[in-house]
Amino acid sequence: MRIRLAEQDEEKHWDDYVNCNPKATLCHLYGWGKVIRETYGHSAYYLMAEINNVEKGNKVVGVLPMVHIKSLLFGNALVSMPFLNYGGLLADDDNTEKMLLEEAIRLGRDLRAKNIELRHTHPIFWPNGQGVAATGEAKIPEPMTHKVRMLLDLPESSAKLFETFKSKLRSQIRKPQKEGLMTVIGGAELLDDYYQVFSINMRDLGSPVHSKKLFGNILKEFGSRVRLGVVKYQGASAAAGLIFCFRDMVEIIWASSLKSFNHLSPNMLLYWAFLEYVTDAGYRRFDFGRSTPNEGTYKFKEQWGAKPSTLYWYENGLRGDSRRPAEEKAYRFRKKGEEWWQSMPLFLANTIGPMIRRNIPL
Repeated sequence: MRIRLAEQDEEKHWDDYVNCNPKATLCHLYGWGKVIRETYGHSAYYLMAEINNVEKGNKVVGVLPMVHIKSLLFGNALVSMPFLNYGGLLADDDNTEKMLLEEAIRLGRDLRAKNIELRHTHPIFWPNGQGVAATGEAKIPEPMTHKVRMLLDLPESSAKLFETFKSKLRSQIRKPQKEGLMTVIGGAELLDDYYQVFSINMRDLGSPVHSKKLFGNILKEFGSRVRLGVVKYQGASAAAGLIFCFRDMVEIIWASSLKSFNHLSPNMLLYWAFLEYVTDAGYRRFDFGRSTPNEGTYKFKEQWGAKPSTLYWYENGLRGDSRRPAEEKAYRFRKKGEEWWQSMPLFLANTIGPMIRRNIPL
């Protein structure tokens, strides 16, 4: 077996493996590294494990996509994958996972990174003393499991899904419909409307916003796998979201609504429109994304019938640093800067925000 960096012309080779691995997520797709590099300039390092097959040539048996995020304020790390909920090691067996991590550690040290962050939807069973002697320095600590993903199994039709909702939820969906709100689902033609809602909401939350270029590059790279949804009221955009379709799963990655329209519940209509759209299109699971159990977003997702599934985030400190430095620094930044950011003119927030956000891997 050999571990090497994937070449730029090997996207199909990489994605063929990802599409066939049952543990893969949309975050493992090759295109994300290109999107992040073209948007923010971060270097992507995509490790590929291969074995030689006499009859069929080289066969991919594992992959590890990583992006190098380096800044004075938020740290220096190889992350799999930044700005997304998932990523991490993807391999046919434990030994391949270990070899991929060993190579990632060597690469991280060459890049003078302080940490390697892996965002898994499943636990890794081989660390913590089991086989460590055979894997050199491929050691990782106990996972951080304080976050969950919220998953909803979808029936064969949206009509049947609607029947499963409690009466209160059905009423919350019907309210914006009765008020005349409407949802449009499409592609790049909705980018301006989408980003207007997203950027205002991020400013109002006191959080630096992603660059509009990020979403344009996502649409360009992934095409019809990505859909934008915008809720309109009397010509104005009130809520917006982005979904990504991967195999039988659809994940809503970014969603926002404007507080000035809260009394009309546009967010409820947005989520229902997406659920209706993907259920009738034949998808069978909906991922509401990452949440902290029992907090507000968790309860919002739970009311739709979504069930929690534990996330396993690992960090390998390459220099003995404390865990989660980027998260801790980002938290301190938010606490100190929220009120100041909320008072900022939108054009200024949208100019400065991406310069900061590009270095926060969360």
